[in-house]
Amino acid sequence: MTYLRSLPDVPVGAPKGDMTEHVAGDTTVYLEHSGGFRIVRDSADRADIEYSVYSLDRKVCIDLAMLVREKLLEDLPGRTVAGALVLDVEDIASPAYFPDDSSREHMYGGEVAVFLTSQ
Repeated sequence: MTYLRSLPDVPVGAPKGDMTEHVAGDTTVYLEHSGGFRIVRDSADRADIEYSVYSLDRKVCIDLAMLVREKLLEDLPGRTVAGALVLDVEDIASPAYFPDDSSREHMYGGEVAVFLTSQ
């Protein structure tokens, strides 16, 4: 979350740590840990992260989802975030369309695998 909030291309206030902070109609980026596993004992992990982007404007929504995907895949590797070195990031699923039935917002969601080690 801290990483996305630091990016000038991501709208201020869009990355949220919890969906209880989301107000229908606000452009929102939500990250959720969806799985993962230990790769090397006491050394390296894989964390699977789902990202969901909500917006009333479908173009804004898909453009932001693709930007989040690009930043996670291309910019995050090699950075230290929250005391962990990000070794690599791989696509699990590129953004797909999942409109929200209750709020009537557009939502695109994808998933990445983040490979990391403690510093």
